[in-house]
Amino acid sequence: MIKPEKKVVIFSFNGTLVPNGGVLDAEMAELLTKLLVERKVVIISGCGFPKIETQFLNSFRTNANILTNLLILPSSASKMLTWKGAWTEVYTEHIAAKSKEEIFVSLNTALRKLGWSMPEKTFGSVIQDRGTQITFSGLGENAPTELKEKWDRERIFRSKIVEELKSKLPNYDVRIGGLTSVDITKRGVNKGYGIRKVEEYLKVGPESLIFIGDAIFSGGNDFPVKASGIDCIQVHSPDETKQLLSTAF
Repeated sequence: MIKPEKKVVIFSFNGTLVPNGGVLDAEMAELLTKLLVERKVVIISGCGFPKIETQFLNSFRTNANILTNLLILPSSASKMLTWKGAWTEVYTEHIAAKSKEEIFVSLNTALRKLGWSMPEKTFGSVIQDRGTQITFSGLGENAPTELKEKWDRERIFRSKIVEELKSKLPNYDVRIGGLTSVDITKRGVNKGYGIRKVEEYLKVGPESLIFIGDAIFSGGNDFPVKASGIDCIQVHSPDETKQLLSTAF
């Protein structure tokens, strides 16, 4: 249940608000619109902002005035955007060009060492520079969900990448994200960092926040939120999120 004292409701994205790789449906859009009338809503995702636009914002036809209650923290909370007639950055944790070169070299070296080779067919970029986050996607960033779900299902290969990079990139956070990805950001910049920035921006304490996500378990990309100390609710699908949202009104 989402209690009335929780004035800020924070969501993970893929697997929580939308199906993995899918788009926002009408029922979820209606529930979120009702929630935005009464509370602040925050989306924290490993995805870059363009993906959130495609999967969510382009289908979220709601009153522009209501959007002022929505914050979006893409790329593992390495930036924050708010609506001011257009989506406007509040902060951005850019990775410097020289640092990106170090990350690219270390990532490619790790992949070679682990015996990885480029798949015969890829779907978009395998390594993406998102400005504030470098992401490795095993099949390409635009791979169909049904293929992503079969690739490294047990996270074995990506766990090896993370372990290999931790010693090579001590000044960065390296973690598994999504179904096929490994995300790299500045040290300490993760979804837990995003929670602290939300508190600071909205001038609220942790008791006013609640997080809803599908990967709150140890090793999941939502786990840093749990470590931040705010209340969390684990869901397993957008349908479960819809059921939970029905308790908020």
